[in-house]
Amino acid sequence: MSSTVSPPGLASPAPTAPRPRPFGRNYAFVVVGVIFLCLLAAAGLRASPGVLILPLEQAFGWSRSTTSFAAGLGIFLYGLVGPFAAALMQSFGIRRTLLCALALMATSTALSALMSEPWHLIATWGVLSGLGSGCVAIVLGATVVNRWFAVRRGLFMGLLTASTATGTLIFLPGLAAIAQAGGWRPVVLTVACVIAALIPLVAWLLPERPSDIGLTPYGAAPGTVSEPPRRANPFKAAIDGLVRASAKGDFWLLFGTFFICGLTTNGLVGTHLISFCADQGIPEVRAAGLLALMGVFDLIGTTGSGWLTDRYDPRKLLFVYYGLRGLSLMALPFTDFSFYSLSIFAVFYGLDWIATVPPTVRLANEAFGERDAPIVFGWIAAGHQLGAATAAFGAGLVRASEGRYLEAFLAAGLTAVMAALMSLMIGRMRQASPAAA
Repeated sequence: MSSTVSPPGLASPAPTAPRPRPFGRNYAFVVVGVIFLCLLAAAGLRASPGVLILPLEQAFGWSRSTTSFAAGLGIFLYGLVGPFAAALMQSFGIRRTLLCALALMATSTALSALMSEPWHLIATWGVLSGLGSGCVAIVLGATVVNRWFAVRRGLFMGLLTASTATGTLIFLPGLAAIAQAGGWRPVVLTVACVIAALIPLVAWLLPERPSDIGLTPYGAAPGTVSEPPRRANPFKAAIDGLVRASAKGDFWLLFGTFFICGLTTNGLVGTHLISFCADQGIPEVRAAGLLALMGVFDLIGTTGSGWLTDRYDPRKLLFVYYGLRGLSLMALPFTDFSFYSLSIFAVFYGLDWIATVPPTVRLANEAFGERDAPIVFGWIAAGHQLGAATAAFGAGLVRASEGRYLEAFLAAGLTAVMAALMSLMIGRMRQASPAAA
């Protein structure tokens, strides 16, 4: 009988050499570009409910509290998934996690074109798109920057964070025009097609880590070995990270300030500004243009914030950002809503929209270490989206009960001032501790 055992030389084939890519060590910039586009599309998806509120109200008679609930649920899940997504990326890979998330986002958004009942809206734009987009969020940017860069992390974190505003810039004015011309259905199909187009791009251009293509992280010394992937249960890794982090006061200060960040941006302004302007007689397309203008200046402000974070105390930066944001929110309802006053608000608020992210990521890295920081920051980002969901739903209730948004904007402004004061307390116990020193 002939043996079926392979010869010893064939039993252990030589490992495949890393497949080189163009641009050498600068391929890290290609990775940033791909992730920028994915974050941009996810931001456009999350901002779309702000365009859909009025068309759905006209088409189905659904109240703003119903559409606000679906938007708020999607934002909440978008944040809640973050720490589990970070753990999943460490265990099963960034590339595979991102591909599955994009497929879920495209499918759920396309399915919403068939909706006819409120629960259809909640299932597609609330549950499914929330779960998918939660994997294509700030934690993705933080994980990629930590893995691919050894220097200038604040700058590139600022650039990737700014992609969320750029998503608003690119999507909202066009989607608002589409909604005005053809109703809500062409809007959801447009978003689905854009997200689906990213799937082959990610599969083609995104390696898992620098060592897979024979590189070291950008700025790292030659011969630097990448940290091996964790092979842990993602759910357990996320919960363990929360347990370790929650024992530190800095976690709760970062969580609380980021809760207020989400409450005052995505949840209130991102979801309700168009409706607020409509109450003042401003057409939907022009109101969407205000959000686009914010997107232009946030691209500048958040990238600049990353540059500043590499050089200055992030606590003082957060104090300035939150303080100015609170004052602008409390001032808006008392303006005349003219072209000039709204433009000034859009520029001022846009520069500060999510400039808070690079300093928050740096503080998380300092407090929890680079290995745990992506998961811990995922939990902090969950606070951001919990705050956004609170404002998205709460402001809708205020509008439904009071017939105006005044109280919602004043309350949000006061909480931002509170966050400014909380920011100065972050890291004080570590600075005072001899062990930390």
